[in-house]
Amino acid sequence: MANTFNSGVYKEEWMTKLQERLDKPTCWKEVCDVHYSDVQIFNVPYMATEFVLQTGTRGTAYGFSDFTLTNDTLTISTYKPVPVFIDRADMAQCQYATQMEIAERQGRLIDEQLESAMLATHSSWTDVGDPGTGIASSSTVQITVSATNIDDIVRGVRRIINVANGADLAARNGIFFVWRATDFEFLEQFAQANGFNLADTALKNGIQDAFYFLGAYHYVSNSHSANHVMAGVRKIVKLGILRTTYGQIVVTQDPNLQSGTGIISRVDYGTLVPTGLSTLVYDVNVV
Repeated sequence: MANTFNSGVYKEEWMTKLQERLDKPTCWKEVCDVHYSDVQIFNVPYMATEFVLQTGTRGTAYGFSDFTLTNDTLTISTYKPVPVFIDRADMAQCQYATQMEIAERQGRLIDEQLESAMLATHSSWTDVGDPGTGIASSSTVQITVSATNIDDIVRGVRRIINVANGADLAARNGIFFVWRATDFEFLEQFAQANGFNLADTALKNGIQDAFYFLGAYHYVSNSHSANHVMAGVRKIVKLGILRTTYGQIVVTQDPNLQSGTGIISRVDYGTLVPTGLSTLVYDVNVV
């Protein structure tokens, strides 16, 4: 004899969270020069052509060198809202869809959007590829990343930075790579095969899947445009974020005469790759 029990008679227990989040990894705070401000436009002047060291002859007049100042602008104007509405009855009957849970998720979505915005600037970076002669600047020939050549890519980018006279900035800010998940696995494979103990290396500032190796900071992201990997000198790409709206939520009751609660968060931002320093940020073309 077998007894049958309908599912409704069993005692149930709920997790304290709605679900474990499936969040994309982000590293934009590590890579970008981030400005939190309530102004709309940042001026970023740089010397497009500079004065030169001259060869003088004693007893003769010298001539003055000319130079040119150029101004780039970072404009905070892109607006991305994350509005959520919960019916008043649903809010009362479901204790697990709390305002703070929703606000936390909104914040994570905003961080992922800023990651995508950073990586979407790849058209302003300097191309890097492999035309058959090794890792080269200004090449769009795609590289097939593997455990046997990922160290060549890192060394090649370091060489390109040095050739572009970026060694001082690289020493000050550090060199970075933002890999795809599959590339990052190849990097781990290479590191482990060469005696690098990942278990003893602290993750960079709590960012998952990030470590320092081969003279560069290595991060991972799932927000790349297809066939593009980001590399170069850290803190070159500028990201402006409107301070007043970032990380804030607005709660409104009965919006649009709907009985319930509206929970709204937003981000206002802008990106800039300074023209004079674009030779130090790289669009690594990959298969």
